[in-house]
Amino acid sequence: MVLIFLDQSEGHIKKSSFEAACYASKVAELTGTTLEAIVIGNVSDDLGSLGNYGIKKVHTVKSDVLNNFDAQVYTKIISDAAKALDVKVIIVSNNFNGKAIAPRLSVRLKAGLVSGAIALPDISNGFTVKKSVFSGKAFANISIATDIKIIGLNPNSYSITTTNATADLAEFTTSVSAAKVQVTATNKVIGEIPLSEAEIVVSGGRGLKGPENWGMITELAKLLGAATACSRPVADSDWRPHHEHVGQTGLAIAPNLYIAVGISGAIQHLAGVNRSKVIVVINKDPEAPFFKAADYG
Repeated sequence: MVLIFLDQSEGHIKKSSFEAACYASKVAELTGTTLEAIVIGNVSDDLGSLGNYGIKKVHTVKSDVLNNFDAQVYTKIISDAAKALDVKVIIVSNNFNGKAIAPRLSVRLKAGLVSGAIALPDISNGFTVKKSVFSGKAFANISIATDIKIIGLNPNSYSITTTNATADLAEFTTSVSAAKVQVTATNKVIGEIPLSEAEIVVSGGRGLKGPENWGMITELAKLLGAATACSRPVADSDWRPHHEHVGQTGLAIAPNLYIAVGISGAIQHLAGVNRSKVIVVINKDPEAPFFKAADYG
């Protein structure tokens, strides 16, 4: 059986989990088995509708103490479920939570792990998964030979397709360990589209000359229904908050459309945005290295 961990935030399943579910459904089809899911914490979404993504059954672990993500606690629950359900393949989204869970699961289950997968596994001769390496500049084909296999799927690397089906629901009972990390406060940015979930991102760099000119970026983003981002020098200069910094030392994103305004395109910045489906570069410097990576300039 294939098991997918469906990541949720504030009671709603994340978009990246829907992508991973469609991917996992195809993996189940390739391996001649079925796809089931596990959801941890209280979720207000209609879990039965997850059948539209190929999931046959959703196992829920409901508890108020599980609403705040804790990698160690979540890992134990998923590990217990994998053993109880005789799971052979576990799929997670390769986001912040998935990156925290997958290596821990690998150790607990003695399972081979490929993180950052970008394509379906090749099972013609074993079990080989393609992933991106060196900040997206190359690819590697990794073979997994262990009995249980774990795949972390890169967000926005597999298209979402839906059917008309309903998933069965079941409660999974296991002992829940007390979290070793206690959340005392949550400071959340209100009214912005999260960069990790954004389909379109408008980003600005030092070419804008100063924070007083940033209005055009936010205006364009509002018109397009996009998230805003920036290069590292902009964040370091306090023109914009650091949570908007994208690049090798910031957030790695993979939107369908990335618009870079006044950004030269140093390799460190490219490493965080080169998985974008379409890159548009606006720059008055014809020698800006970003033009070599751009689809439109």
